[in-house]
Amino acid sequence: MKFDGVLFFPVTPFTAEGTVDVDLLKEHISSRLPFGPGGVFPACGTGEFHALSIEEVRTVVAAAVEVVAGKVPVVAGAGGPLGHAIAAARAAEEAGADALLVLPPYLVTGPTDGLVAYIEAVANASSLPVIVYHRGNAKFTAASMATLAANPKVIGFKDGLGDVGLAQEIVSAVRATGREGFAFFNGLLTAELTQGAYRGLGIPLYSSAAFAMAPEIAKAYYDAYEAGDEDRRNALLEGFYAPLVRLRDQTPGFGVSLIKAGLRLGGLPVGSVRPPLVDPTEEQLVQLKAILAKGYELAGR
Repeated sequence: MKFDGVLFFPVTPFTAEGTVDVDLLKEHISSRLPFGPGGVFPACGTGEFHALSIEEVRTVVAAAVEVVAGKVPVVAGAGGPLGHAIAAARAAEEAGADALLVLPPYLVTGPTDGLVAYIEAVANASSLPVIVYHRGNAKFTAASMATLAANPKVIGFKDGLGDVGLAQEIVSAVRATGREGFAFFNGLLTAELTQGAYRGLGIPLYSSAAFAMAPEIAKAYYDAYEAGDEDRRNALLEGFYAPLVRLRDQTPGFGVSLIKAGLRLGGLPVGSVRPPLVDPTEEQLVQLKAILAKGYELAGR
């Protein structure tokens, strides 16, 4: 499976009554496709997977599959309690997804062998290939990822932990198995801020929540990144991404909340986030608006 471009993680729009707004979701995804995402990842972290029922996962993934229409891979989220993860995997398969991003198990932290078994159980639940998501409560070792890379259904590794030494060990261990076509992703929050370093580790792909909010800015960064235009890339980092990260870090969960708020500021009424996340204050919205204005200026819009 080939990913060529910014990895797009759509939000999940909600109506005033709190249900998934399918028409708005389709509009949200279709409006970003002209900017050339390398893959679409519905019902994942930015899409509030933690707050979706299995039927909502099915609805969200089906809408994404319909709009994308085979142009790029559609990778759906699956995770949490094992039964929920398996149900989400099967729902995503029925909805037409191309692969799964396996999010961490719920609450508990098991030994590495248990994490490997968790990934394999989700992989065995459907015919879809899976990408491993490396997070604080799902820490994989180089040896465990080499074991998983021997399974042809495991096609990628997404690092959301930020331990660059361990990430390098994992990349090296997987490569040492001789496995070809294995995808490595930088999955840290606002990944553009760290992608310069991750590229040096052999992790060329990254997820971009900013692409969901402001594809013009995210595409400008990606183009500079691909072209090796460090002056332009650093200008976008300093003028847009670094201030966005500082605002994001003011409140837990703002990695999603700010993206939805930015979409609302741009005229797409995607609704609020679901609890336990919270929306920005009016003062924070003013800051976000200024950050976006600077980003658009730097992007040449």
